[in-house]
Amino acid sequence: MAVNTELVGREFLPVGPYLVGREKVREFARAVFATNPIYLDVTAARAAGHTDVVAPPTFPVVVQELTLAQLLGETDANIDFSRVVHGDQRFTYSRPVVAGDELTATLSVTSVKTLGGHSMVTSESVMTDAKGDHVVTAISTLVVRGDE
Repeated sequence: MAVNTELVGREFLPVGPYLVGREKVREFARAVFATNPIYLDVTAARAAGHTDVVAPPTFPVVVQELTLAQLLGETDANIDFSRVVHGDQRFTYSRPVVAGDELTATLSVTSVKTLGGHSMVTSESVMTDAKGDHVVTAISTLVVRGDE
């Protein structure tokens, strides 16, 4: 069954707030082999002008995953997760994510395309801080493999 093209334009309820923890940032940095001292050391981060350790650029996938769960859980989406592969991931930042941020994320589906029997679903997770200011938008494309 094809992915529901009527998903385009659908916006889901906000998720969060997600409190960005210092140790979570450090764990993520170590997991992705990010060695810049600002990801691990508060003193280095503060010397660079930040309030706390800075999350590596791909850290927002942790929050984005919570929003994507909403999409994948939609029964009318016709997305069989066992057939999903990650096609693309991008981020647009207003400022870095730092430990102590409380991020709220809202997902919207921006595109559903069919290519050679496969569907490509692109969505954006817009993340704001506790003041409501934009921090980062995580844009991802999921490829839903067609029937064999």
